[in-house]
Amino acid sequence: MKRIGFLDLLTDETLSQARKGFFIALKDKGYSVENKNLEIIYRNAQGDQPTLVQACDYLVYADVDLIATCPTLSTITAVQKTKSIPVFMMVSPRPDLAGLVKANGEVPANLFGVYETLDYLDTSVMLIKKILPGIRKMGTIFNQAEPQSVSALEQIDRQCRQLGIELIKLPVNNSNETQLVTEALLSKDIDAFFALPDNVVFASMEVIVKSCDRAGVPVFTSEEGLVLRGAVAAFGADMYQWGYQCGLQAARYLSGEKSGLKPEQVHVRRRVYNAEKARVFHLDFDSLFVAVK
Repeated sequence: MKRIGFLDLLTDETLSQARKGFFIALKDKGYSVENKNLEIIYRNAQGDQPTLVQACDYLVYADVDLIATCPTLSTITAVQKTKSIPVFMMVSPRPDLAGLVKANGEVPANLFGVYETLDYLDTSVMLIKKILPGIRKMGTIFNQAEPQSVSALEQIDRQCRQLGIELIKLPVNNSNETQLVTEALLSKDIDAFFALPDNVVFASMEVIVKSCDRAGVPVFTSEEGLVLRGAVAAFGADMYQWGYQCGLQAARYLSGEKSGLKPEQVHVRRRVYNAEKARVFHLDFDSLFVAVK
């Protein structure tokens, strides 16, 4: 019997796809509750950081065989709390981007799983320029407390400057502020909104979409799950496959295959669009894009 912990930061439809993929991968490799060889201790902090720390402490105290983490803040918390229990991250950036490398540049010995770089964001912005060739201003919101969000913002800002797009960005601290901040962006005559890989954005997507739809501003993103929740299009990691890839690695660890395991980059990225929103905004997508709604 293997016992694993899953440390979730919040309840979110986008992030849940990664969790689903993780457990299906384990099941495909023979590990499941149904097979009576896997015990799962699931903890969800509901977006509260002190609760996240307590939940992680519980998993460490329970002496689980591994801790799966989703997203970035869960990964950071787990790595800070244990040096002996393996941590398998998903929906997290490359360890150095998350501030998880040691002073000598080494990755913590107990950190595994699947990460994303920010290079794909350049392609995301280029695709927006292709779809909206006349775009002048793009707006976005970001949580200053999230390293991944700040790094993504810097990457997008650089690419926007290269393409002659003015990026208007406003900080947001929590989901309670999202509507007010989004409305402030929309008042600046933006041509499109970009939903960053940011936990506040994940938690507030419906609010963002509702405001932008009312203003006639299309929402683009780098997260496929957000297209299902109202964004027009995305280029980025498939959340389900991200979790599945992490689950395959965790299964290797549970089976005793530990040599050679290390954090690896996500394999599957896709171009997807929301057919309903494409009609609303009169946007055309080529055959490289896949309709997901």
